[in-house]
Amino acid sequence: MLKQNNPITMFTPIVQPARRLAGINEYYFSAKLREIAQMRAAGKDVINLGIGSPDLPPAAETVEALVKHSRERHTHSYQSYTGIPELRQAFAHWYGQWFGVPLNPDNEVLPLIGSKEGIVHIAMTYLSEGDQALVPNPGYPTYRAATILSGAEPLTYELLPEQGWLPDLEALEQQDLSRVKIMWINYPNMPTGAAAPTGFFEKLIAFARRNRILLVNDNPYSFILNDRPASILAVEGAKDVAIELNSLSKSNNMAGWRVGVLAGRFDYLQEVLRFKSNMDSGMFKPLQLAAAQALASPPEWYAQLNTVYRERRENAYRLLEALGCEWEPEQNGMFVWAKVPPLYADGFELSDEVLHGALVFITPGGIFGSRGNGYVRVSLCSDGAVLEEALRRIVEFKATGQSHK
Repeated sequence: MLKQNNPITMFTPIVQPARRLAGINEYYFSAKLREIAQMRAAGKDVINLGIGSPDLPPAAETVEALVKHSRERHTHSYQSYTGIPELRQAFAHWYGQWFGVPLNPDNEVLPLIGSKEGIVHIAMTYLSEGDQALVPNPGYPTYRAATILSGAEPLTYELLPEQGWLPDLEALEQQDLSRVKIMWINYPNMPTGAAAPTGFFEKLIAFARRNRILLVNDNPYSFILNDRPASILAVEGAKDVAIELNSLSKSNNMAGWRVGVLAGRFDYLQEVLRFKSNMDSGMFKPLQLAAAQALASPPEWYAQLNTVYRERRENAYRLLEALGCEWEPEQNGMFVWAKVPPLYADGFELSDEVLHGALVFITPGGIFGSRGNGYVRVSLCSDGAVLEEALRRIVEFKATGQSHK
Protein backbone atom coordinates (compact mmCIF):
# COMPACT_ATOMS: atom_id res chain seq x y z
CA MET A 1 0.00 0.00 0.00
CA LEU A 2 1.24 3.47 -0.88
CA LYS A 3 2.15 5.46 2.21
CA GLN A 4 0.76 8.97 2.44
CA ASN A 5 2.42 12.11 3.79
CA ASN A 6 5.91 10.61 3.83
CA PRO A 7 8.32 12.96 5.66
CA ILE A 8 11.18 14.46 3.69
CA THR A 9 14.37 12.56 4.45
CA MET A 10 18.01 13.02 3.50
CA PHE A 11 18.64 11.69 0.02
CA THR A 12 21.59 11.69 -2.34
CA PRO A 13 20.45 11.88 -5.99
CA ILE A 14 22.19 9.55 -8.41
CA VAL A 15 22.73 12.44 -10.81
CA GLN A 16 23.47 16.14 -10.30
CA PRO A 17 21.87 19.11 -12.11
CA ALA A 18 23.52 20.43 -15.24
CA ARG A 19 26.14 23.16 -14.82
CA ARG A 20 23.88 25.55 -16.73
CA LEU A 21 21.67 25.77 -13.62
CA ALA A 22 24.54 27.22 -11.58
CA GLY A 23 23.52 30.72 -10.57
CA ILE A 24 19.86 30.10 -11.44
CA ASN A 25 17.53 30.18 -8.46
CA GLU A 26 13.85 29.32 -8.33
CA TYR A 27 11.82 32.18 -9.77
CA TYR A 28 11.05 34.59 -6.91
CA PHE A 29 7.29 34.53 -7.40
CA SER A 30 7.26 30.74 -7.49
CA ALA A 31 8.76 30.61 -4.01
CA LYS A 32 6.74 33.57 -2.70
CA LEU A 33 3.43 32.15 -3.88
CA ARG A 34 4.27 28.96 -2.01
CA GLU A 35 4.95 30.98 1.15
CA ILE A 36 1.66 32.85 0.76
CA ALA A 37 -0.17 29.55 0.20
CA GLN A 38 1.31 28.23 3.46
CA MET A 39 0.21 31.37 5.32
CA ARG A 40 -3.30 31.01 3.93
CA ALA A 41 -3.37 27.32 4.89
CA ALA A 42 -2.55 28.46 8.42
CA GLY A 43 -5.66 30.66 8.39
CA LYS A 44 -4.06 33.97 7.41
CA ASP A 45 -6.03 35.82 4.72
CA VAL A 46 -3.16 37.30 2.70
CA ILE A 47 -3.97 39.88 0.02
CA ASN A 48 -1.58 39.44 -2.91
CA LEU A 49 -0.78 42.71 -4.68
CA GLY A 50 2.45 41.39 -6.14
CA ILE A 51 1.86 39.65 -9.45
CA GLY A 52 0.58 41.12 -12.71
CA SER A 53 -1.96 38.41 -13.47
CA PRO A 54 -5.10 40.11 -14.80
CA ASP A 55 -8.20 39.34 -12.74
CA LEU A 56 -10.54 40.60 -15.47
CA PRO A 57 -11.86 38.20 -18.14
CA PRO A 58 -11.15 38.31 -21.87
CA ALA A 59 -13.83 39.71 -24.16
CA ALA A 60 -16.97 37.58 -24.29
CA GLU A 61 -16.48 37.12 -28.04
CA THR A 62 -13.04 35.65 -27.40
CA VAL A 63 -14.35 33.09 -24.93
CA GLU A 64 -17.23 32.20 -27.23
CA ALA A 65 -14.81 31.62 -30.10
CA LEU A 66 -12.84 29.17 -27.95
CA VAL A 67 -15.99 27.29 -26.95
CA LYS A 68 -17.36 27.21 -30.49
CA HIS A 69 -14.20 25.92 -32.13
CA SER A 70 -13.51 23.43 -29.33
CA ARG A 71 -16.74 21.67 -30.27
CA GLU A 72 -15.57 21.16 -33.85
CA ARG A 73 -14.25 17.69 -34.51
CA HIS A 74 -11.36 18.64 -36.78
CA THR A 75 -9.70 21.17 -34.41
CA HIS A 76 -8.03 18.77 -31.96
CA SER A 77 -5.04 17.56 -33.97
CA TYR A 78 -1.44 18.77 -33.91
CA GLN A 79 -0.95 22.21 -35.44
CA SER A 80 1.75 23.95 -37.41
CA TYR A 81 4.89 25.05 -35.59
CA THR A 82 4.40 28.49 -37.15
CA GLY A 83 0.80 28.95 -36.01
CA ILE A 84 -2.35 28.80 -38.12
CA PRO A 85 -2.68 31.35 -40.98
CA GLU A 86 -5.67 33.02 -39.30
CA LEU A 87 -3.61 33.86 -36.21
CA ARG A 88 -0.58 35.09 -38.15
CA GLN A 89 -2.84 37.30 -40.27
CA ALA A 90 -4.57 38.64 -37.15
CA PHE A 91 -1.23 39.54 -35.54
CA ALA A 92 -0.06 41.22 -38.75
CA HIS A 93 -3.27 43.27 -38.96
CA TRP A 94 -2.99 44.17 -35.24
CA TYR A 95 0.57 45.45 -35.74
CA GLY A 96 -0.48 47.45 -38.76
CA GLN A 97 -3.54 48.95 -37.07
CA TRP A 98 -2.02 49.86 -33.70
CA PHE A 99 1.70 50.26 -34.29
CA GLY A 100 1.86 51.27 -37.94
CA VAL A 101 4.18 48.33 -38.63
CA PRO A 102 3.65 46.34 -41.85
CA LEU A 103 4.35 42.64 -41.29
CA ASN A 104 4.18 39.79 -43.77
CA PRO A 105 1.96 37.21 -42.02
CA ASP A 106 3.69 34.40 -43.92
CA ASN A 107 7.18 34.95 -42.58
CA GLU A 108 7.45 37.96 -40.23
CA VAL A 109 5.07 36.70 -37.54
CA LEU A 110 5.83 33.72 -35.28
CA PRO A 111 3.12 32.88 -32.70
CA LEU A 112 4.45 31.66 -29.36
CA ILE A 113 3.14 29.79 -26.33
CA GLY A 114 3.54 33.03 -24.38
CA SER A 115 6.27 35.61 -24.86
CA LYS A 116 8.26 34.26 -21.88
CA GLU A 117 8.81 31.15 -24.00
CA GLY A 118 10.12 33.41 -26.73
CA ILE A 119 12.77 34.92 -24.44
CA VAL A 120 14.26 31.49 -23.86
CA HIS A 121 13.97 30.54 -27.54
CA ILE A 122 15.82 33.69 -28.61
CA ALA A 123 18.58 33.19 -26.03
CA MET A 124 19.07 29.56 -27.00
CA THR A 125 19.08 30.49 -30.70
CA TYR A 126 21.55 33.36 -30.66
CA LEU A 127 23.72 33.00 -27.53
CA SER A 128 26.54 30.55 -26.82
CA GLU A 129 29.39 30.19 -24.35
CA GLY A 130 31.71 33.15 -24.70
CA ASP A 131 28.93 35.49 -25.85
CA GLN A 132 27.44 38.32 -23.80
CA ALA A 133 23.97 39.84 -23.62
CA LEU A 134 23.10 43.29 -22.30
CA VAL A 135 20.60 42.89 -19.46
CA PRO A 136 18.77 45.79 -17.77
CA ASN A 137 19.05 46.51 -14.03
CA PRO A 138 16.30 46.72 -12.87
CA GLY A 139 14.65 44.37 -15.33
CA TYR A 140 12.55 41.26 -15.80
CA PRO A 141 14.59 38.43 -14.18
CA THR A 142 13.99 36.04 -17.08
CA TYR A 143 16.32 38.06 -19.34
CA ARG A 144 19.25 37.25 -17.06
CA ALA A 145 18.15 33.67 -16.42
CA ALA A 146 17.69 32.87 -20.12
CA THR A 147 21.10 34.38 -20.90
CA ILE A 148 22.80 32.22 -18.27
CA LEU A 149 20.92 29.09 -19.36
CA SER A 150 22.20 29.62 -22.90
CA GLY A 151 25.78 29.54 -21.60
CA ALA A 152 26.35 33.25 -22.27
CA GLU A 153 27.31 35.96 -19.79
CA PRO A 154 24.90 38.74 -18.72
CA LEU A 155 26.44 42.19 -19.03
CA THR A 156 24.38 44.53 -16.89
CA TYR A 157 23.38 48.01 -18.00
CA GLU A 158 21.88 50.27 -15.38
CA LEU A 159 18.58 52.10 -15.58
CA LEU A 160 18.48 55.15 -13.32
CA PRO A 161 15.55 57.41 -12.34
CA GLU A 162 17.51 60.56 -13.19
CA GLN A 163 17.83 59.24 -16.75
CA GLY A 164 14.13 58.40 -16.98
CA TRP A 165 14.96 54.68 -16.57
CA LEU A 166 16.60 54.67 -20.01
CA PRO A 167 20.02 53.18 -20.82
CA ASP A 168 22.95 55.56 -21.14
CA LEU A 169 24.00 54.57 -24.64
CA GLU A 170 27.03 56.84 -24.67
CA ALA A 171 28.39 55.24 -21.50
CA LEU A 172 27.68 51.78 -22.90
CA GLU A 173 29.75 52.51 -25.99
CA GLN A 174 32.74 53.27 -23.78
CA GLN A 175 32.72 49.60 -22.76
CA ASP A 176 34.03 46.61 -24.67
CA LEU A 177 30.96 45.35 -26.51
CA SER A 178 32.81 43.01 -28.86
CA ARG A 179 31.23 39.88 -27.35
CA VAL A 180 27.71 41.30 -27.03
CA LYS A 181 25.22 39.70 -29.42
CA ILE A 182 21.86 40.66 -27.85
CA MET A 183 20.47 43.59 -25.91
CA TRP A 184 17.29 42.91 -23.97
CA ILE A 185 15.05 45.98 -23.79
CA ASN A 186 11.52 46.44 -22.47
CA TYR A 187 9.45 49.56 -23.17
CA PRO A 188 6.95 50.37 -21.80
CA ASN A 189 9.24 49.27 -19.01
CA MET A 190 8.59 46.75 -16.29
CA PRO A 191 9.10 47.23 -13.38
CA THR A 192 9.53 51.02 -13.56
CA GLY A 193 6.54 51.93 -15.76
CA ALA A 194 8.73 54.22 -17.89
CA ALA A 195 7.71 54.87 -21.49
CA ALA A 196 10.07 55.25 -24.43
CA PRO A 197 10.23 58.99 -25.27
CA THR A 198 10.13 60.27 -28.82
CA GLY A 199 13.37 59.54 -30.63
CA PHE A 200 14.61 56.94 -28.14
CA PHE A 201 14.02 53.92 -30.37
CA GLU A 202 15.83 55.70 -33.22
CA LYS A 203 18.88 56.13 -30.97
CA LEU A 204 18.72 52.48 -29.97
CA ILE A 205 18.58 51.36 -33.59
CA ALA A 206 21.60 53.48 -34.46
CA PHE A 207 23.47 52.12 -31.42
CA ALA A 208 22.68 48.51 -32.37
CA ARG A 209 23.73 49.07 -35.97
CA ARG A 210 27.09 50.60 -34.96
CA ASN A 211 27.84 47.75 -32.56
CA ARG A 212 26.28 44.86 -34.51
CA ILE A 213 23.91 43.95 -31.66
CA LEU A 214 20.47 42.38 -32.05
CA LEU A 215 17.86 44.32 -30.06
CA VAL A 216 15.05 42.29 -28.50
CA ASN A 217 12.20 44.53 -27.35
CA ASP A 218 9.77 42.85 -24.97
CA ASN A 219 6.52 44.77 -25.46
CA PRO A 220 3.63 43.17 -23.50
CA TYR A 221 2.56 46.37 -21.70
CA SER A 222 2.03 48.51 -24.79
CA PHE A 223 -1.74 48.91 -24.28
CA ILE A 224 -2.00 49.25 -20.49
CA LEU A 225 -2.38 52.82 -19.23
CA ASN A 226 -0.69 53.99 -22.40
CA ASP A 227 -2.39 56.26 -24.90
CA ARG A 228 0.27 55.75 -27.58
CA PRO A 229 1.08 52.06 -28.19
CA ALA A 230 4.50 51.94 -29.82
CA SER A 231 6.73 49.34 -31.43
CA ILE A 232 10.46 49.57 -32.08
CA LEU A 233 9.75 47.97 -35.46
CA ALA A 234 8.04 51.20 -36.57
CA VAL A 235 11.44 52.87 -36.86
CA GLU A 236 12.87 52.90 -40.37
CA GLY A 237 15.46 50.17 -40.74
CA ALA A 238 14.59 48.61 -37.38
CA LYS A 239 13.95 45.15 -38.80
CA ASP A 240 17.63 44.89 -39.73
CA VAL A 241 18.73 44.98 -36.09
CA ALA A 242 15.63 44.39 -33.94
CA ILE A 243 12.93 41.84 -33.21
CA GLU A 244 9.98 42.28 -30.88
CA LEU A 245 8.04 40.10 -28.47
CA ASN A 246 4.40 40.82 -27.70
CA SER A 247 1.60 39.08 -25.87
CA LEU A 248 -2.14 38.94 -25.25
CA SER A 249 -1.59 38.26 -21.53
CA LYS A 250 -1.96 41.86 -20.39
CA SER A 251 -3.66 43.65 -23.29
CA ASN A 252 -6.50 41.13 -23.58
CA ASN A 253 -6.62 39.54 -20.10
CA MET A 254 -5.38 36.20 -21.43
CA ALA A 255 -2.36 35.46 -19.21
CA GLY A 256 -3.30 31.83 -18.62
CA TRP A 257 -4.01 31.22 -22.30
CA ARG A 258 -0.31 31.58 -23.15
CA VAL A 259 -0.47 33.37 -26.49
CA GLY A 260 2.42 35.53 -27.60
CA VAL A 261 4.22 36.50 -30.77
CA LEU A 262 7.68 37.21 -32.11
CA ALA A 263 7.69 39.80 -34.90
CA GLY A 264 10.51 40.80 -37.21
CA ARG A 265 12.53 39.85 -40.26
CA PHE A 266 12.05 36.40 -41.74
CA ASP A 267 15.78 35.67 -41.39
CA TYR A 268 15.77 36.11 -37.60
CA LEU A 269 12.46 34.33 -37.07
CA GLN A 270 13.50 31.35 -39.19
CA GLU A 271 16.51 30.76 -36.94
CA VAL A 272 14.34 30.95 -33.81
CA LEU A 273 11.94 28.48 -35.43
CA ARG A 274 14.78 25.98 -35.78
CA PHE A 275 15.00 25.87 -31.99
CA LYS A 276 11.31 26.30 -31.21
CA SER A 277 10.18 23.49 -33.51
CA ASN A 278 12.18 21.06 -31.40
CA MET A 279 10.51 22.24 -28.19
CA ASP A 280 6.76 22.13 -28.86
CA SER A 281 4.14 20.75 -31.22
CA GLY A 282 2.05 23.83 -31.88
CA MET A 283 -0.87 25.41 -30.02
CA PHE A 284 -4.43 24.13 -29.67
CA LYS A 285 -6.26 25.36 -32.79
CA PRO A 286 -9.42 26.63 -31.02
CA LEU A 287 -7.18 28.68 -28.75
CA GLN A 288 -5.44 30.19 -31.77
CA LEU A 289 -8.75 31.02 -33.42
CA ALA A 290 -9.97 32.63 -30.20
CA ALA A 291 -6.75 34.63 -30.01
CA ALA A 292 -7.38 35.86 -33.56
CA GLN A 293 -10.80 37.02 -32.36
CA ALA A 294 -9.20 38.84 -29.42
CA LEU A 295 -6.81 40.65 -31.75
CA ALA A 296 -9.84 42.09 -33.56
CA SER A 297 -11.03 43.83 -30.37
CA PRO A 298 -12.12 47.43 -31.09
CA PRO A 299 -10.57 50.54 -29.52
CA GLU A 300 -13.42 50.59 -27.01
CA TRP A 301 -12.09 47.36 -25.49
CA TYR A 302 -8.75 48.94 -24.59
CA ALA A 303 -10.38 52.19 -23.46
CA GLN A 304 -12.68 50.34 -21.08
CA LEU A 305 -9.80 48.27 -19.73
CA ASN A 306 -7.73 51.36 -19.05
CA THR A 307 -10.63 53.08 -17.30
CA VAL A 308 -10.63 50.24 -14.79
CA TYR A 309 -6.87 50.40 -14.33
CA ARG A 310 -6.91 54.17 -13.83
CA GLU A 311 -9.44 53.82 -11.04
CA ARG A 312 -7.38 51.09 -9.41
CA ARG A 313 -4.22 53.14 -9.75
CA GLU A 314 -5.77 55.88 -7.61
CA ASN A 315 -6.38 53.28 -4.88
CA ALA A 316 -2.79 52.09 -5.21
CA TYR A 317 -1.56 55.67 -4.81
CA ARG A 318 -3.47 55.97 -1.53
CA LEU A 319 -1.98 52.69 -0.31
CA LEU A 320 1.55 53.79 -1.16
CA GLU A 321 0.96 57.16 0.46
CA ALA A 322 0.00 55.34 3.67
CA LEU A 323 3.36 53.54 3.49
CA GLY A 324 5.24 56.82 3.02
CA CYS A 325 6.39 55.90 -0.48
CA GLU A 326 7.03 58.27 -3.39
CA TRP A 327 6.25 57.58 -7.05
CA GLU A 328 6.16 59.13 -10.49
CA PRO A 329 2.58 59.70 -11.72
CA GLU A 330 1.16 58.36 -14.98
CA GLN A 331 3.31 55.25 -15.23
CA ASN A 332 2.55 52.77 -18.03
CA GLY A 333 1.61 49.17 -17.35
CA MET A 334 -0.41 47.42 -14.65
CA PHE A 335 1.83 48.31 -11.70
CA VAL A 336 2.92 51.30 -9.67
CA TRP A 337 6.66 51.50 -8.97
CA ALA A 338 7.43 53.49 -5.85
CA LYS A 339 10.46 54.53 -3.80
CA VAL A 340 10.45 53.30 -0.20
CA PRO A 341 10.85 55.82 2.64
CA PRO A 342 14.38 56.22 4.07
CA LEU A 343 13.57 54.50 7.39
CA TYR A 344 13.65 51.15 5.55
CA ALA A 345 16.88 49.54 4.40
CA ASP A 346 15.27 48.45 1.14
CA GLY A 347 12.07 47.24 -0.49
CA PHE A 348 12.52 43.76 0.97
CA GLU A 349 12.28 45.11 4.52
CA LEU A 350 9.13 47.08 3.74
CA SER A 351 7.56 44.18 1.84
CA ASP A 352 8.22 41.73 4.69
CA GLU A 353 6.85 44.15 7.27
CA VAL A 354 3.64 44.69 5.33
CA LEU A 355 3.23 40.97 4.58
CA HIS A 356 3.59 39.80 8.15
CA GLY A 357 2.08 42.86 9.80
CA ALA A 358 -0.88 43.67 7.53
CA LEU A 359 -1.12 40.40 5.56
CA VAL A 360 -0.65 42.34 2.32
CA PHE A 361 2.02 41.31 -0.15
CA ILE A 362 3.70 43.91 -2.34
CA THR A 363 6.73 43.13 -4.48
CA PRO A 364 10.19 44.24 -3.34
CA GLY A 365 11.94 46.02 -6.19
CA GLY A 366 15.21 44.26 -5.48
CA ILE A 367 14.04 41.08 -7.21
CA PHE A 368 14.49 42.99 -10.48
CA GLY A 369 18.13 43.86 -9.76
CA SER A 370 20.22 45.94 -7.39
CA ARG A 371 18.93 49.21 -8.87
CA GLY A 372 15.49 48.23 -7.64
CA ASN A 373 16.53 47.74 -4.02
CA GLY A 374 15.04 51.02 -2.84
CA TYR A 375 11.64 50.39 -4.44
CA VAL A 376 8.46 48.36 -4.20
CA ARG A 377 5.89 47.50 -6.85
CA VAL A 378 2.12 47.28 -6.42
CA SER A 379 0.00 45.35 -8.92
CA LEU A 380 -3.29 46.77 -10.20
CA CYS A 381 -4.71 43.29 -10.83
CA SER A 382 -7.18 43.40 -7.93
CA ASP A 383 -10.51 45.19 -7.81
CA GLY A 384 -11.21 48.35 -5.85
CA ALA A 385 -12.68 46.53 -2.85
CA VAL A 386 -9.54 44.43 -2.43
CA LEU A 387 -7.27 47.46 -2.74
CA GLU A 388 -9.39 49.35 -0.20
CA GLU A 389 -9.20 46.43 2.24
CA ALA A 390 -5.43 46.31 1.76
CA LEU A 391 -5.26 50.04 2.51
CA ARG A 392 -7.43 49.59 5.62
CA ARG A 393 -5.14 46.87 6.96
CA ILE A 394 -2.00 48.89 6.30
CA VAL A 395 -3.41 52.02 7.96
CA GLU A 396 -4.50 49.97 10.97
CA PHE A 397 -1.13 48.25 11.25
CA LYS A 398 0.77 51.52 10.92
CA ALA A 399 -1.43 53.14 13.58
CA THR A 400 -1.33 50.35 16.14
CA GLY A 401 1.82 48.43 15.33
CA GLN A 402 -0.18 45.23 15.75
CA SER A 403 -0.28 42.51 13.15
CA HIS A 404 -3.53 41.89 11.31
CA LYS A 405 -5.34 38.73 12.42
